[in-house]
Amino acid sequence: MPTRSCVREAGWPLERVLFAMAGTVVLLSVLLAAVVSPWFLLLTAFVGVSQWLYVLVGACPASLVLGRAFGLRSTLYRKEVTR
Repeated sequence: MPTRSCVREAGWPLERVLFAMAGTVVLLSVLLAAVVSPWFLLLTAFVGVSQWLYVLVGACPASLVLGRAFGLRSTLYRKEVTR
């Protein structure tokens, strides 16, 4: 029977940070597209492609950077620790 830990990790998991970043970048790109140039909608497309990469592969450019730079860990794609 697997044991469950009652200890909760401090901070946000990787998925929550990615979701917040994606929403912020999409809103910013829509604002820039309305004010500056419609070419900023390509940034929105990049965010969408990155999100699908994360869903299909378990990693996207932002998740790799956040994992290495800030040590954020995924709650969905946990890597098994071999002993």
